[in-house]
Amino acid sequence: MTSSFSHILVTGGAGFIGSTFVRRVLTDAYPELAGSRVTVLDKLTYAGNEANLAEVAGSDRYTFVQGDICDAELVAELVGQVDAVVHFAAESHVDRSIMGGADFVLTNVLGTQTLLQAALHSPIKKFVHVSTDEVYGSIEEGSWTESWPLEPNSPYSASKASSDLIARAYARTHGVPVCITRCSNNYGPYQFPEKVIPLFVTNLMDGLTVPLYGKGAQIRDWLHVDDHCRGIALVLAGGRIGEIYNIGGGTELTNAELTDKLIEATGRDSSFIERIVDPRGGGHDQRYSVDISKIREELGYTPQVPFDQGLADTVAWYRDNRTWWEPLKNAKAQVGAQ
Repeated sequence: MTSSFSHILVTGGAGFIGSTFVRRVLTDAYPELAGSRVTVLDKLTYAGNEANLAEVAGSDRYTFVQGDICDAELVAELVGQVDAVVHFAAESHVDRSIMGGADFVLTNVLGTQTLLQAALHSPIKKFVHVSTDEVYGSIEEGSWTESWPLEPNSPYSASKASSDLIARAYARTHGVPVCITRCSNNYGPYQFPEKVIPLFVTNLMDGLTVPLYGKGAQIRDWLHVDDHCRGIALVLAGGRIGEIYNIGGGTELTNAELTDKLIEATGRDSSFIERIVDPRGGGHDQRYSVDISKIREELGYTPQVPFDQGLADTVAWYRDNRTWWEPLKNAKAQVGAQ
């Protein structure tokens, strides 16, 4: 099968999820995108790392550009050279957004608008805007469908909800060929070690405690990054223009249950759990859960990676790739000490 897209621009392609997508496209893991060229645009902030793309750096179908999605001139040039955009680039850490929301608004809102404006003046066939289930807020029971109202509760999720609305507006007002995806919590190799699974795994490997907010009662749905990226590939290839697609993993765990699994996987015990006060005063969203009926019925998506296997593989990857994550944690610690 030959891809209907000859050249894809991937923003944020040196980050955790974006780099996974790029590696899979360039190794032809997705038959519907086989043979596509990829240009990565990444600012290489703290969470972007060219080492994530080392596996495909030698491909003649790969180009890397360091730059900012808010740079209208650069964005217009790059978007004008491709026939599809997959937009991962975002500030994405909730606690960072609480400490300061300006970068989140700038990158997630203005950066998305800059890309969409460039897409308006180009002949692209599809623009996939990658978002998050956090835009829905919190749900006590049941699962969100794509038509659920947006009720974000953090500066991060509010900035992502804003970018979703801008993307929808460009589709409705200007006819830009937009699809929006909203995923649940991702995990897997190459995830920056400020997120819960890599933070806890690497701390435990080094004999350090792990911070658990309160009783750890918050519930999250866990999605392996390979399943997420496969869902995005399906939406890029076959998603209906103007539609939103939830992508979930189907494994809901409390944070306490997840912590127990990580404790067991690293051979530690409960003495390594440090109970801390929620920095939001108990304001973390209680539960996330997405309904994936739409993407399953329309595009044939189902999660393929069993959580226990995916988690074991992820723990093993961090155990075997200390040279990747240790410098990142050391650099973060040095910045925090200043």
